[in-house]
Amino acid sequence: MSTLSPSEAFLHQPVMLKEICQTLEPAPSGVILDATLGGAGHASALLEQRPDWTLLGLDRDAVALKAAAERLAPMAERTTLHQATFAELDSVMDQLGITELSGFLFDLGVSSPQLDHADRGFSFRHCGPMDMRMDRRQDLTAHKIVNEYPADQLSQVLYRYGDERFSRQIAAAIVSNRPLEDTATLADVIKEAIPAAARRKGGHPAKRTFQALRIEVNGELAQIEPALQTAIKRLRPGGRGAVLSYHSGEDRLVKKTFVNASTGGCQCPAQLPCGCGAQPLVRLLRRGSVTPTESEKQVNRRAASARLRTIERLKMKEVIQHDGN
Repeated sequence: MSTLSPSEAFLHQPVMLKEICQTLEPAPSGVILDATLGGAGHASALLEQRPDWTLLGLDRDAVALKAAAERLAPMAERTTLHQATFAELDSVMDQLGITELSGFLFDLGVSSPQLDHADRGFSFRHCGPMDMRMDRRQDLTAHKIVNEYPADQLSQVLYRYGDERFSRQIAAAIVSNRPLEDTATLADVIKEAIPAAARRKGGHPAKRTFQALRIEVNGELAQIEPALQTAIKRLRPGGRGAVLSYHSGEDRLVKKTFVNASTGGCQCPAQLPCGCGAQPLVRLLRRGSVTPTESEKQVNRRAASARLRTIERLKMKEVIQHDGN
């Protein structure tokens, strides 16, 4: 029986690859940040596209970093890889002496290879330990949440991070069936807690609960806004940023951060000139988000719920012109 290499085991199809490459292509030469490196599908394409770019690749998952290093080996002299969370972006850049970015990419959520490996505990389709940690150095696991959170707290997690309308019923069922030791048993408990009519539509009944648990375990939403603010602050004039999100909670935070950066936080009435002195940092490349093509959704299941938002850092002349208006 052959053993897969790290890069083969972490192989996945990057979401909206063409759109990402087109968005970042006009950015100036310099350092491109991939803050969610994964298997380096996006990163390798970006480096191949622009020989004048170097890569700063971050991921909190050590397995993903090992796979990315293998895949990027032919371009190793142009890559710097680091295990870190979003919250550590500023300090990592300072440590490495990187003062500015030419572009950045955040591909939020869980990667397909993480879902495919039962021992990681992310998937309701495979039986495995209730782990869900992207960084296995941390203490909090899904097992601890499922078996120790009070019903009210657990219900809030499921509702806030999973948009789960049956959060109270599911939380009560989990508490009454404790202890729960594996993902298959948990998925069965969730399924039985949801009314039969609701189980027949909207995908697997455990999908939203597993998403919510993963977000709680990894503190995902809490880190998005400050990390994007750091990346925008570090973006050089003309630099571009792109973010892929996969559920409403993520997308709301991305939209809020980008809109605030595009207005400088201006609170003046829209029909009047700005009088508060707010300084916009970026322009929105599109007013709304971009979604994958139907053909991509058919061949890449993970792309189905993706939304892409993009920005460009204003040049000094554009900032001055805005201030003059």
